[in-house]
Amino acid sequence: MQGGGTSRPSSEPGGEQFPPIGSVPLPGADKPDSGSSPAPEFAPTQASSDAMQRLADRQAATGEQGNSRMEGFEASIHRIKEQVLPRLLERVDPEAAATLSKDELAEEFRPIIGEVLAELKLTLNRREQFALEKVLVDELLGLGPLEELLTDAAITDIMVNGPEQTYVERKGKLELANIQFRDEEHLFQIAQRICNSVGRRVDQTTPLADARLKDGSRVNVIVPPLSLRGTAISIRKFSAKPITLDMMAQGGSMSQKMATMLKIAGACRFNVVISGGTGSGKTTMLNALSKLIDPGERVLTIEDAAELRLQQPHWLPLETRPANLEGQGEITIRDLVKNALRMRPDRIILGEIRGSECFDLLAAMNTGHDGSMCTLHSNSPREALARMENMVMMSDIKVPKEAISRQIADSVDLIIQVKRLRDGSRRVTNITEVIGMEGPVIVTQELFKFEYLDESADGKIIGEYRSMGLRPYTLDKAKQFGFDQALLEACL
Repeated sequence: MQGGGTSRPSSEPGGEQFPPIGSVPLPGADKPDSGSSPAPEFAPTQASSDAMQRLADRQAATGEQGNSRMEGFEASIHRIKEQVLPRLLERVDPEAAATLSKDELAEEFRPIIGEVLAELKLTLNRREQFALEKVLVDELLGLGPLEELLTDAAITDIMVNGPEQTYVERKGKLELANIQFRDEEHLFQIAQRICNSVGRRVDQTTPLADARLKDGSRVNVIVPPLSLRGTAISIRKFSAKPITLDMMAQGGSMSQKMATMLKIAGACRFNVVISGGTGSGKTTMLNALSKLIDPGERVLTIEDAAELRLQQPHWLPLETRPANLEGQGEITIRDLVKNALRMRPDRIILGEIRGSECFDLLAAMNTGHDGSMCTLHSNSPREALARMENMVMMSDIKVPKEAISRQIADSVDLIIQVKRLRDGSRRVTNITEVIGMEGPVIVTQELFKFEYLDESADGKIIGEYRSMGLRPYTLDKAKQFGFDQALLEACL
């Protein structure tokens, strides 16, 4: 059976029923003249071939290399540690050891380790002995194999998927780490040590826990039976060096004009919502904006697990509390927001809003606490507004949807959208103003936008930050602080 159109000799590639793509006549097209040039054959471009080859490589890849493997020097130290540790524990009082610092414990251990090595007839050089001391001290006082990853400044995330597999994030890309835990029990003990240090618990009855490390890094722990591959630990590392808006602009996360606009927003007490996905840099942006808060203002931060590190003298962090084993004593973010309003705050900053606390934050923004900020998960500024509406409607507050929309429009001044792109870079993709209501719809205007242009040979995304050239609606608010002209120049 042959379709309509010009008949073709069967010698053409593709046969009669499936002619070459480039030579298929368009519906209603006239028969080509004999003098006209033939229709071009379909030839895949180099970019298309490369893309298809990447897909083929990905499909052919196996998951066999997904487990961490220690090699060389680390593996030999690990084997020696397994032999030394049991004998060392026989000679050391763990409770007394816990009262010493790591340096003091290393000094105490040195002669005992020497005795144990002599018993086992093992001879180590100076480098191996120091490495063994460090591993043993980390095992007894620290977080075991995780200590090495926590001291690496290039690592931003650590993800432990059971005792045999650990991934880390460097420069926005995931890679396999060459560490391993002895067994599931060893990993579970380290998870318990992390949670116990902040008064949280994790076990079979409460298999989920949020905690933090001493440096402020956020930790999430989930254990069997919920985690099928063993205890899973996710650590979002806290940067020891505070990141400022200028550093973000120099690093390409935003343009200089955008940085100026955000500095003015922080100083002029705009109510700001920072929107983005997981790991996109919302908390980092919140910390950077807080640098512009007047030192004379009283700032309260409310979080599930305290991550924010404000650089203000008058800053009081508050943290939620989970329920105990009897299911009592839980203190939610909403409870803390209500209580914070009685603590004479100038600004209230929420680490993240997920539910009914959104209504209380909007009420705070609208009742004399200008300059309040929060973060939430969403993919665009418009979606962030819809999510805020949904959060309020999820609560037990019986308010019409239009009244909720109006409250959001009256309360929020600015939405900052941050995004982690596929090359690992984190960018501010939108800065959007909330203007007001037009009928039942919240009206916004975009001040700045990141526009994707191309991709370099090494996979880096190339784009430009564009100012929309609009007069900012928040100009009157900036005028009260004397920044109206600077804001106008930054946006135009």
